[in-house]
Amino acid sequence: MSDQAARPPGQEPGNKSVAAVVVAAGKGLRVGGDLPKQYRRVGGRAVLTRTLAALAQSPRITRIQPVIAPDAQDFYRECLADLEPAHREKLAEPVPGGATRQQSVAAGLEGLARLGAPDLVLIHDAARPFVDEALIARAVAAGSEHGASVPGIAVSDTIKLVEEIAPGIGRVHETPARENLRAVQTPQSFGFGLLLDAHRRAVTEGRDGFTDDGALAEWAGLPVVVFEGDARNRKITQAADLIEADRAFSGRAFSEPAAAISDDTMTTYVTRLGTGFDVHAFTEGDHVWLGGVKIPADRGVLAHSDGDVALHALTDALLGAIADGDIGTHFPPSDEKWRGAASDQFLAHACELVRARGGKIDHLDITVLAEAPRIGQHREAIRARIAEIAGVPLSSVSIKATTTEKLGFVGRAEGLAAQAAATVRLPEVCAELETEAETNERRS
Repeated sequence: MSDQAARPPGQEPGNKSVAAVVVAAGKGLRVGGDLPKQYRRVGGRAVLTRTLAALAQSPRITRIQPVIAPDAQDFYRECLADLEPAHREKLAEPVPGGATRQQSVAAGLEGLARLGAPDLVLIHDAARPFVDEALIARAVAAGSEHGASVPGIAVSDTIKLVEEIAPGIGRVHETPARENLRAVQTPQSFGFGLLLDAHRRAVTEGRDGFTDDGALAEWAGLPVVVFEGDARNRKITQAADLIEADRAFSGRAFSEPAAAISDDTMTTYVTRLGTGFDVHAFTEGDHVWLGGVKIPADRGVLAHSDGDVALHALTDALLGAIADGDIGTHFPPSDEKWRGAASDQFLAHACELVRARGGKIDHLDITVLAEAPRIGQHREAIRARIAEIAGVPLSSVSIKATTTEKLGFVGRAEGLAAQAAATVRLPEVCAELETEAETNERRS
């Protein structure tokens, strides 16, 4: 076939035609659960959808060959539904993958060969949705010049070559110089004919253990070069990667580059409600702390920290909403470090944990149970202080007070208490993974 015949529509004469194979046939279950990672949603779109979109919006790529598991047609169709029409036009019909990554890549290459061989092919993992145009440009340039090239980034950790001597134990064999090591990514770029021939030869010789195409090309005798990768082009492998990707993609237009991150607007959230309760006995003193505000009083409270029952109850409510223990777990009273500590740092820590999970705090509600002191004149100051600590609007904070009609320890003025409720929203992916982890733990 001539170059002109092989060139896809719109390919400018004199430029190499470029196609991409997206490897999406793996089970990808290390993130947890039964749904492969490439079909998990991050920022409201499946990982595979985002990867396909990132490649399809590149003007350098004219055709994309997806490779999927034979039983994943329904998942794949859902991914297509979220793609822009212009992006879908670049997609070839998916081909079924094999039992190994190498077999799946070979299937994708054969699929492209049937459509009309491009000059250059990029092999990309479906689980790397952060690929951007700059990296694609470097891949095309390196592949065009060298014929076989892979992106790599310098490693920051010291690497040891070990020989396993027992399960989980290895004897160090060598410590390579770190400056000579690169962590390899995708997209990897090759002359199409060179890579196709290498894959066919590997099949003929019964070689089926290559985990990336750079290694296969090396085995086939091709000189392989490493070009500059991108640290942001991380691969989703573990549950933490999925949660981080969800947080990164949330809140930006689907067509924006991966580096453009703003506030969450697209993520699907699950609402959680947590409650908390705290009580402290009165002792000698001239003030109490309530909601981060120092209130003059006839007595103080007996406590390890400053004894702010409102902030303690709120802290427990937030920790309960994210199923992360209680205030004593994070700030044990046995630790002298927290003696006399201001409770605003406890609440701030709980809020930080919610946001670290990509969560949003919707509402904080406190009821103080006390005969004294009266909080009416301090109500707005308390609301404002809690809103400041939690980083939420004033309208998201409510505080009320009541007595117990002279009943119980509160009615006898022996102490005071507070109960609180916190409403938060967590990204659906985070809530799903927590549920699946609990299920797996029960099964084990």
